Amino acid sequence: MSVGQTIKHKTQAFKGRFTERIGRTTRNRRLQREGRTDRVAGNLKQSGDKAKNAFKP
Repeated sequence: MSVGQTIKHKTQAFKGRFTERIGRTTRNRRLQREGRTDRVAGNLKQSGDKAKNAFKP
């Protein structure tokens, strides 16, 4: 896994967390859903990369 991908995945998770927080503050459910989706997707990508690295020789 390259450093660029790691940064991209962490950025996606952070952006999702930020968007979700804005959605909660403004009581905008669409923003909350988008933020949650981005956050979960970023975290899943990070987990997948960690699993790949665990099984590399």
